[in-house]
Amino acid sequence: MPTPPSATARDEPVIRDRGDACPGALRLHAADDGYLARVRIPGGLLTGRQASVLALAADRFGDGHLELTSRGNVQLRGLAEGCGAGLAELLHGAGLLPAPGHERVRNIVATPMSGILGRRGPERPHVTPWVGELDRLLCASTRAADLSGRFLFALDDGRGDVAALDPDVTVLGAPRGRALVRLGAAPGAVEVDAIDAPRAALLAAEYFLDSADAAGTRAWRVSELPAVHALDAGEFAVRLGTAGITAAVVPEVTWPYAPPPRRWGPGTGDRTPLCVLPPLGRLTADQWRVLVRVAGGSGEDDGELRITPWRSIVLPRASTRRPVDGYARLVAAGLSVAPDGPWESVTACTGRPGCAKALSDVRADARAVVDAGGAAPAGAPVHWSGCERRCGHPRGAAWVDLVATPDGYQLDGRPVPSHELAQAVADARSQPRVSEDAVKK
Repeated sequence: MPTPPSATARDEPVIRDRGDACPGALRLHAADDGYLARVRIPGGLLTGRQASVLALAADRFGDGHLELTSRGNVQLRGLAEGCGAGLAELLHGAGLLPAPGHERVRNIVATPMSGILGRRGPERPHVTPWVGELDRLLCASTRAADLSGRFLFALDDGRGDVAALDPDVTVLGAPRGRALVRLGAAPGAVEVDAIDAPRAALLAAEYFLDSADAAGTRAWRVSELPAVHALDAGEFAVRLGTAGITAAVVPEVTWPYAPPPRRWGPGTGDRTPLCVLPPLGRLTADQWRVLVRVAGGSGEDDGELRITPWRSIVLPRASTRRPVDGYARLVAAGLSVAPDGPWESVTACTGRPGCAKALSDVRADARAVVDAGGAAPAGAPVHWSGCERRCGHPRGAAWVDLVATPDGYQLDGRPVPSHELAQAVADARSQPRVSEDAVKK
């Protein structure tokens, strides 16, 4: 598997000569299929009402579809020129937009299954409250507004799922009301009381900004800092102490790892957690409304949806029997709920016609291979890229690397004839793989 540009080892510091152009909901990106808005969803947490507003926005301003991103956010595509003010007003009314200066820095992923009854491990904290508190602190910090739209926080309940996503600041839940705060990919961490974890995460980001300013290289992420300005756990602990947070350096940590949540069948009660997979992370507004309906059941409560960084949706209390047969509704809507379906771990970038740099309609090609049986339920994830940038590729795992070229596709760096593509993908998925992250650890 070739190392994508975003994961290339930093033998020399990254020196940037421009600001971060990462899109948001207020800064729209001009794509080939219209304007694109990226709505940050801290921790992937949505109420039913907020989710309904996103569907309305997709219909009113966009192409009627919603896309899930690899950071648990939602994208709207095909937006018309001049829709920005109306879109912002609609999103702000649903609590989906903070103050303008902080809209793109709310990049927080969190363990999707945290706190869900029956799926909480021993002594694991419930990280959802951390999400709200960290988001509040970020939006209240003038300094945090200087973070790039690519800087990532991960709030992990201790199982190691989102901690594996190459975050810049990781908060890992620990037993007995403690938490570990990790800076970038450091081998160790700083231990704090769990109640102080969100504030410690913010202070870690502000420490990064101070180091980036001192370096003068306009770094966007912790991994881009030159070695002389690398973040140090000891200095971070001192900073925490100055802020009134008791902290201790832990030089070496055995970092856990857990795979993404998987689909599973309905439980025995009227409500049960469900993990839903939309093919290629793309839904119509009508499919999205089915999710909202199943999440809320009879309407007695607003319901909750959790967007995961693996382009799936967790419904913590899905109505699977009375009064809504949610499981059947989701399947009828074309969404994968059963485990080990053909779309398990198949992802793709936007491709043609939405991206000018793409050399193929990768989504159509991926569907053709899945229909031809080239996506066995078990095996390594496969990612379809329209060009060598490999946008949206999986994090924390090795994957089958399909890249479009002017002459067809390359699979893990070798050309594959189109008539052999389905079988080649199936064969590649069955081979053992070692991720770049595992090699580094």
